[in-house]
Formats: sequence, structure tokens, C-alpha cells
Amino acid sequence: MYYAIIGIVAFAIGVLISYALWSRLLKSKYQKAIKEAEAEAEVIKKERILQAKEKFLQMKSEHEKAVNERNSRIVQSENKLKQRENQLNQKLDDLQRKHKEADTVRESLNAQKAMADKRNEELERVHREQIEKLEQMSGLSAEEAKNQLVESLKDEAKTAAMSYINEIVDEAKMTANKEAKKIVVKTIQRVASETAIENSVTVFHIESDEIKGRIIGREGRNIRALEAATGIEIVVDDTPEAIILSGFDPVRREVARLALHQLVTDGRIHPARIEEVVQKVQRQVEEEIVEVGKRTAIDLGIHGLHPELIRLVGKMKYRSSYGQNLLQHSREVANMCAIMATELGLNAKAAKRAGLLHDIGKVPDDEPELPHAILGMKLAEKFKEKPEICNAIGAHHEEVEMTSLIAPIVQVCDAISGARPGARREVVESYIKRLKDMENMALSYPGVQKTYAIQAGRELRVIVGSDKVSDEEANQLSFDIAKKIQDEMTYPGQVKITVIRETRAISYAK
Repeated sequence: MYYAIIGIVAFAIGVLISYALWSRLLKSKYQKAIKEAEAEAEVIKKERILQAKEKFLQMKSEHEKAVNERNSRIVQSENKLKQRENQLNQKLDDLQRKHKEADTVRESLNAQKAMADKRNEELERVHREQIEKLEQMSGLSAEEAKNQLVESLKDEAKTAAMSYINEIVDEAKMTANKEAKKIVVKTIQRVASETAIENSVTVFHIESDEIKGRIIGREGRNIRALEAATGIEIVVDDTPEAIILSGFDPVRREVARLALHQLVTDGRIHPARIEEVVQKVQRQVEEEIVEVGKRTAIDLGIHGLHPELIRLVGKMKYRSSYGQNLLQHSREVANMCAIMATELGLNAKAAKRAGLLHDIGKVPDDEPELPHAILGMKLAEKFKEKPEICNAIGAHHEEVEMTSLIAPIVQVCDAISGARPGARREVVESYIKRLKDMENMALSYPGVQKTYAIQAGRELRVIVGSDKVSDEEANQLSFDIAKKIQDEMTYPGQVKITVIRETRAISYAK
């Protein structure tokens, strides 16, 4: 029992001693940690202070740099202002000096004018005195003497003029024929230009003259078939390595040129093949017309056009207005309209659209008897164009009242494009219209299928259906067409009417 008590007491004493030692150890560690934390906090505080000072110094440097730059700009501006002020002062001094010089010159001129007026008055007085002396010496007044002198001069002038006129008349009778021919030749030389060639002739180049015989065919059947299918006169003459395609319609000439190119390249040239190739080329040209219309709309930045309007725009490439290419004219008007509308603060896109479509009435397929401006307006309304666009198209020749600000812009730009030197030739347009009227006049007769004006309007070929017109009726038809053209149209020279009635018998061997 005694030992147990001693053990318990010893254990308790050990526990107390252990607790005391552990408490002292923990306290020393805690104090050490606090000191380390305080030291680390002091270090961080010093770093933050240094960073703040560096940031402040950097901002101060940037601020000083900005202030210096601004001060330098201010100094430069002040120097420029001083220079400008000096220049203005110098100009003002020059103006004042010139003004003084002008005053001096004006005073000098006034003095000279006064002296001249005084001198003129003196001369007038001397002249009157001399006239009075002459009247006293002759016994006639100045007016009477003038009348007598005029009458005597009239008689002399009449006599001299009559003799001179008689000499001129005699000489004119002798040289009238020669001078008339010379005047006609000079007129032709002055009027001649490449525009007429470009509007009515296309030159097709070939590799050798041997191909000409194949194009003509046996007894000329190939060339006749090609002319009948395209409506173009094909001139095969002595021109080396070239064939001339003559016709007033550029679309037909292009079809004939492409068809000839394919036929010559392929090598198979006969009437059936010619008709097949011409039909194929006509489809290709139609596709190209649509492509040209789309490309034009894209180049000008015009969107949302109806497909039929796009096709008509492409067809402008093959039309001319008074000798001026219609597509180029319309593009030119569209660009000028956009520029003018922009300068006036109007809708440039709408102005460009109206400028492109303003002559759309010149290229429809049916070509009714309406002014092209009115027809273009109706086409634009049909294809859902805006009212201001339709009005600008219809009013650009003042055939309808202008209701928008775009309309006068289109009218002015159309006049600018057409009135520039070398842009148009009225002779070409009237010539084309005469050929079209001639074709349409023959086409109005029953049984007529196709009509082609060739040889610059000197011949009209009329193709009739063999099942509708007999040989006797063909003779009568050519006479009737010739008489109607003679009575209703005005043209130089004479027009040959050729009525073609063709019959074919086709069968197949199987």
C-alpha cells in the first residue's frame, strides 16, 4: 500500500513536471512564430512601399513626358500662328501697296481720259467748221451731197455687179458638173468614219482561202443556208483570209460569227449541220446576254433586279443609240447619277439604278409602237421597281411629269453622256430604224415567216411558208411589198424585194 501511494504521487509529480515543460516549450514556439510573422510582415510592408514609390515615380515620369509633349505642340502651334500672322501682315502690306498703285494708275487714266475728251471736242469743232465751209463753197448741204454720192455709187455698183454675175454664171455653167462631183466626194470623205463599219460589218478571219470554197458549198448551198438561218449577208470576196459578215443587227452578226467559227473548227459544213449549229449558237448568245446583265449589275452594285430586267440589260450590249453603245451609255449614266446624287445628298443607289434602266425601253423583244421612255417605265412597273425609279425612267425625255428628285438627275446625266463630242451619230440610228421598219412592214403580210434586210438596206429577203403561199402568190407578194415600201418609206436608191419559197422532202433510210 505504501509503495502504491508512492507510485501514484511520483506519477502525479511526473505529470506536473511534463505539463510545465510542455507549456514552456509551446510558449517559446508561439513567441518565435509571432516574431517571424512580424518580421515577414515588415518585409512585405517595405516591398509594398517600394513598389508604390516606383509606381509613383513612373506615373510622374509619364505625366511629365505628356506635359512636355503638349507644351511642345503648343509651342509649335504658336510658331505656326506667328508665321501665318507674319504672312498675313505681309499680304496685307502688299495689298495696301497695290491699292495705292491702282489709285495712282486710276488717277492717271482719268487725267488721260479728260485730255482725250477735250481733244475729241476740239476735233469735232474743227470738223463742223470744215463741213460748213464746204457747204458754203458747193451750195449743197452735207445730206444732199451724201445722197448724190450714194446714188452715183449705186449705179456704178449695179453695173459692175451685173457684169461680174454674168461672168460667174458663164464660168459655173462650164464647171458645174465637175464642181458638183468634187463637192459630193469631199462630203463623203468628211462623213466617212469607222462607226458605220462597227455597226454593220464584222470581219471573220480564216486560216486559208481554201476554206472559202467549203463555206460556199456546192452551187452555193452552204452560204445560202447560213444566210437564211442567220439573216446576215456573207460577203466572200478577194480579201485574203477574211470573210465579211454584213448586217445591221449586232446579235445576228454575233450568231453568224460564232456559228462560222464552230463550223470551220468542226469541218462538217452542210445545210443540216448549219441549222443545228446556228440554233445552238443562238442559245449560247442568249446565255451570254444574261451573263452580261448579271455582271453589269454586280459591277455597279445593283441588287434585286428581276431576271427579265437583267436579260434586257445584257441585251443592251448588242444595241446602239445614235451610234453609241447602249450598255456603255447606260453604265456611264448610272455612274454619273450616283456621283451627282451623292453630291446633292440624295439616294445614290436609287439614282444609279434609275440611270442603268433609263433606256431599257429600247431593247424589248416585241418593240411596240411606244416611246422608249414610256415603254421602259411600263417594264419597270411590271417588274416591281419602286415608283421613283419608274418615274425617273419615264420622265427623262419629259414625256411624263417628274415627281421625284432622281428624275431630273437622270435626265441631265443622259444628256451629258449623249451630248459629249463623238458619242452619237443620228444617221446610224435612223438607218437602223429604217431597216427595222422595212422588215416589220414585210412581216405583216400573211404567210411571211422571216424577213431580213441586207446589203445596207438595198435588198429585202422575205421567207414564206411553202404550205401557205404558192409560186403565183409569191410573185404577187413581192410586187405588193415593193409598192408599199415605195409609197410609205423614204430611202436612197432602190430596194430589191426577194421572196423565197422553199420546199423540202426528207426521208430516212434505216
